[in-house]
Amino acid sequence: MLALTRKKGEALVLNNNIEVTILEIRGDQVKIGVSAPKEVPIYRKEVYLQIQKENEAASSAENLEALKQIF
Repeated sequence: MLALTRKKGEALVLNNNIEVTILEIRGDQVKIGVSAPKEVPIYRKEVYLQIQKENEAASSAENLEALKQIF
């Protein structure tokens, strides 16, 4: 993991087309802004992990057998 120090108003550029800007620092919370092309999905990590969990459950062997029976 790369750890960087940024101040309010400073930014990072990822992959030449994603910009992450520090908008506000208040106590132990940091508000960030992300500018990226529309085709780049952006999720909070807890949401991303939930999506992955649901995708794994949906593609389980049990569900695949149920789909085969339908068709």
